[in-house]
Amino acid sequence: MKKIFILTGEPSGDKLAAEAIIKLKKKTDNIQYLSLGGENLKKIGVDSIFNLNEVTYLGFTKVLTNIFKIKKKINETANKIIEFDPDILFSVDSPDFTLRVAEIVKKRSKKIKTIHFVAPQVWVWRENRVKKIKKFLDHILLLFKFEKKYFEKENINCKFVGHPLLEKNDKSKIDINQIIEKNKAIISIFPGSRVSEIEILMPILLNFIELMNDEYDDFLFVFHSTETMRSKVENYLKQITQNNCQVISDEKIKNHILEKSIFAVAKSGTISLEIANKKIPSIIIYKMNFINFMIVKALVKIKFANIINIAADKMIIPELLQSKCNSKEIFKSVTYFIENSRQMEDQVKATQKILNDFKTNSLPSDLIADFLKSHV
Repeated sequence: MKKIFILTGEPSGDKLAAEAIIKLKKKTDNIQYLSLGGENLKKIGVDSIFNLNEVTYLGFTKVLTNIFKIKKKINETANKIIEFDPDILFSVDSPDFTLRVAEIVKKRSKKIKTIHFVAPQVWVWRENRVKKIKKFLDHILLLFKFEKKYFEKENINCKFVGHPLLEKNDKSKIDINQIIEKNKAIISIFPGSRVSEIEILMPILLNFIELMNDEYDDFLFVFHSTETMRSKVENYLKQITQNNCQVISDEKIKNHILEKSIFAVAKSGTISLEIANKKIPSIIIYKMNFINFMIVKALVKIKFANIINIAADKMIIPELLQSKCNSKEIFKSVTYFIENSRQMEDQVKATQKILNDFKTNSLPSDLIADFLKSHV
């Protein structure tokens, strides 16, 4: 039996990996799996060697203060992979963790094929990384077509597969009226999947909801959470007296809730693609500590944080970052949109044009599954 080790470093990578492995399991049952993954891989029967939270760190200062712990976990992970002796090491996203592990594994076992999905964002910063990673990666699978030029010029085997989160989602019918309060317009809120994100953004979002409730009485705010972070989000909600907030963690229910939403407020990240793909207008928020922000500001070479804005080279989805990421600015931006339906329609039209360039003729997860099957 062939073996594949799936290496992720955070919940978004776990979700992307699971989409592809679901398809691969349907195409062949002659593969044994092991992972460093989260709840999505667990749901499809793939065991993890560690709890994913043990390797998920946010921000430069978090990394620096945990540097020895991270190095130890990198070495422990590499040892577990070598012990498993897979035919393929399939690493997904989180390059500062997964690629360090892949480099060690490749040095110790040349026969293990290293395939990485979600290329490091060399178009944002540290383009010189390409020269280094070509020494230990056999293939890179790309989310976006425009990335190819950065890797082809260094003769790295790369393939544009598209983004699995842009695939058409499950069409099973769920009566969300049994789950959420009726007769209220839904605003979906995505506070992040990491502890540090939630700790920074939840107090801001709670103040935003209080401002909204002072002005309106017909909205329901649904927080989209992972299973592991659900209790933490719920604990924050207990701090306020508002009774029009709910937390949802089931993936299928979250999809239906988002489809029925009139607007979304989301932490910057891949979730913005899912929101845009559902044709839901939104704004993006993000905040980090001052030291991290100054480091990022000095290193990055792009004007925007959101991939749709980056691809369009203009602000299609508003970004409220750092000092602008506060309850009053969020309230001002959200109310502007919900009171101007034309602005919401224009945003949706603009995002669909950009998303069309991100899509492939075949389903991305099928392309990834076929690629893995042909190389195992």
